[in-house]
Amino acid sequence: MKNKIYTVTLIGLIIDQVSKMLVKSNMELFSNIVIIPNFFSLYYVKNTGAAFSIFDNMPYLLTIFCFIILLLLIYYIKKEEKNFNLRSSISLGMILSGIVGNLIDRLLYGSVIDFLSFKIFSYNYPVFNLADTFIVCGVILYIIDFIICERGWSYGSRK
Repeated sequence: MKNKIYTVTLIGLIIDQVSKMLVKSNMELFSNIVIIPNFFSLYYVKNTGAAFSIFDNMPYLLTIFCFIILLLLIYYIKKEEKNFNLRSSISLGMILSGIVGNLIDRLLYGSVIDFLSFKIFSYNYPVFNLADTFIVCGVILYIIDFIICERGWSYGSRK
């Protein structure tokens, strides 16, 4: 299953980096392209912090933190690889691709390229990118897989 994890990681990383490259090369910083009025737009910003701009202007701290999380996740994958099923492999690949995608941005630009902007019931949700989406969806999928396997709702164990 380790190969599946790294295949998903590579696919997610390519999608993330190509999307950011397209935004960076076709939009001016702080420009906005409305896709669905009063709901969704592409809004090109650079985020020097983490989610919701916490730890803003602390790129070294966030880069070190990302490296530590990345190393811990790779260690976990190596240690537990025989216990992963398809769901957990996909989820871990998504998480890895998101971490690496944002880490690449921090190393190359000193900030993360964000561009997905949603307005939900007059609330402007913080702008994010596909790497962020992969991390969040990967964590949710991993939790669902864990619950399913722990409750015995699927065939066999986590294998």
